[in-house]
Amino acid sequence: MAAPTSTSLARACTHCLRSRAPQLSRQSSQHLPSISNNRTFSVLHRPPPNYPGHVPLKLPERLFLAAGSAIMSFLDPRRGDLIALLGETTAQPYFIYRLRDTMLKHPTGRRILRDRPRITSQSLSLPYLRSLPSNTIGATYVSWLDREGVSPDTRSEVRYIDDAECAYVMQRYRECHDFYHAITGLPIVREGEIALKVFEYANTGLPMTGLSAFSTFTVKKEERDRLLSVYFPWAIRNGWKAESLLNVYWEEVLETDVQEMRDRLGIEVPPDLRKTRAEIRRKKREERGGKVKTVTASAPAATASDTTVETARVETEAEREEREQLEIERKAMEILEQADKM
Repeated sequence: MAAPTSTSLARACTHCLRSRAPQLSRQSSQHLPSISNNRTFSVLHRPPPNYPGHVPLKLPERLFLAAGSAIMSFLDPRRGDLIALLGETTAQPYFIYRLRDTMLKHPTGRRILRDRPRITSQSLSLPYLRSLPSNTIGATYVSWLDREGVSPDTRSEVRYIDDAECAYVMQRYRECHDFYHAITGLPIVREGEIALKVFEYANTGLPMTGLSAFSTFTVKKEERDRLLSVYFPWAIRNGWKAESLLNVYWEEVLETDVQEMRDRLGIEVPPDLRKTRAEIRRKKREERGGKVKTVTASAPAATASDTTVETARVETEAEREEREQLEIERKAMEILEQADKM
């Protein structure tokens, strides 16, 4: 038999390939992904949402929204939607997953993630909470709601966290915030909110809670000194050493004594900020009253009408100073209240 030449081998290979071309085409179509099913993630084409209301974001979009929401929420603190957006865009990709893993490592946290309970006015039965003894967590919680005129239904829904389980972790954090007031005893005033945010940052590590601590620069010097010397050390120490508050099934401990729960979690009672602020206000009123008497007594030769005008002028200045301070506190509280809804 003659040895095959290179020409005959080429013809044989060509014939073989032609005969197997339809089969190869069918195999390729079976194993190769369709181009239409792998379109690039872009503004015009987004993957389907991972849960109802979810909006997938690319990294540049996430950074842009984080920066924009930070600026706009600073200019208009009444925009709770922007503050919530800032909280979600800064929690991903690292911090919210770490918080989720913390819950997965705890038996109660795993049960919460499995059950996914929601804290609403229907799920908690507010009339029942009002009937509980005043020292219980449930009664303390509902008394705060009644005093502030708010509802547990006001927390906005999470939209920009990709993982559905992590989105629930963020939602749970938002809905449990009012319980943190009940367990720590911190009042809903500017100092109390700042101290609680620092406590939450040490306990959860969420960036938004740490950013809220910058509100310290907006308070008066005496308040800032009190935060730096008393409440920040308490918040960092207790938030760091305490058990993660997200691992507390609050719906199951509503009848528990507040102090008992503090001991269980390892939380010390902070100094009573309400009494401190009330004492300072009392001293200021006494000082203003002394100034009015001093001005009146320093002009014995003045007529009765002149004395009345001078007294009215001093009292008006004191009232104006107090009004300005109250207005500053009101605006700061708007920022912090909106941050709570993140």
